[in-house]
Amino acid sequence: MRALLDTHVFLWWVLEDGRLTRGMRELIEDGSNDVLFSAASGYEIACKVADGRLTLPESPQAYVTDRLEANGFDPLPIDLGHALEAAMLPRIHRDPFDRLLVAQARGEGIPIITSDPVISRYDVETIA
Repeated sequence: MRALLDTHVFLWWVLEDGRLTRGMRELIEDGSNDVLFSAASGYEIACKVADGRLTLPESPQAYVTDRLEANGFDPLPIDLGHALEAAMLPRIHRDPFDRLLVAQARGEGIPIITSDPVISRYDVETIA
């Protein structure tokens, strides 16, 4: 199975946060799954660090890159189709990062691993 991590799920995983559900944990731990990390999430994390809303033990560039490699997560770039899809989505979610994740998941035909109930209001599969 291929699945896209929501930004908070990635952070919960790498920071060993107890808010991950058993289903999320099992899917991420299963080595047969292709777990994807969006460039949008990388940008969101870097913005939060720059704004002082998130503290990491090292720079976002080093931290995210190291954690992707250590966990075997594959980066998912944002392509033109994703960007155009995000702009055309109904204004259900105001967060532009989440809108990009929804567009990527829809464009790639994959679910999003998330605990955000607003994302599930889109025509996209979610795993909570």
